[in-house]
Amino acid sequence: MLVIGTTGASAAPRGTKQSQAASQAMAMVPPPAISWTGCYVGGHVGGVWTRKDWVVRQPGDVFFGQSDGSHDADGWLGGAQVGCDYQFAGGWVIGIAGDYAWTNASGSNTSLLFPGFTNHSEVKSLASVTGRIGYAWDRFLGYVKGGGAWERDQHDFTDGVFSASVSATRSGWTIGVGAEYAFSNYLTGFVEYNYYDFGTRDLSFVGNDPFIYGIDETKSVLKAGLNFRFGGWGGPVRY
Repeated sequence: MLVIGTTGASAAPRGTKQSQAASQAMAMVPPPAISWTGCYVGGHVGGVWTRKDWVVRQPGDVFFGQSDGSHDADGWLGGAQVGCDYQFAGGWVIGIAGDYAWTNASGSNTSLLFPGFTNHSEVKSLASVTGRIGYAWDRFLGYVKGGGAWERDQHDFTDGVFSASVSATRSGWTIGVGAEYAFSNYLTGFVEYNYYDFGTRDLSFVGNDPFIYGIDETKSVLKAGLNFRFGGWGGPVRY
């Protein structure tokens, strides 16, 4: 019985040391890498800078084809986005997303061809559907994106007596670059720059002084936002 007691007493410290070593080894193992695979919804805010170039397109007008000036329509925007991503081959990430934003961007210029008249533009909303590709370094994702874009505009010109206006939805394209960071398995934040080109479109103004202008438009948007992720996101990356 003395032998058995001695053996039992010596086994306890050895087991304790083994448990401590195992715990230390587990503590040294890094946590599994973040996976960007999954879907998300979120919101964003930012600034918009728009360039509007007005050209006379009224048939038979002596100034047909000439510029009537240009102006910047700048302001803020705020909206929402939804999308899905898929991570593959290590850190590569592809995805598709749609976004919609309301904006108050507006601007005006004095007509170059018609003294006393003022040309005015206001951007009401902006939307896009884009694909993106990027590379993730664990919690940090850098990417480029591109796709189709749409916006709702309001234009008018007036001299205080005679005026005409038009509202239009126009389509174009967009490209951009951004970075996103995972604060947790379910919350990410991003900063993004996008360039939009809506080309030139002839618009028929209606009012007591109807006219046709061709308006060319380009736009820059800088925005930041948050995404809430779900649908299988947050597990380890499978290589």
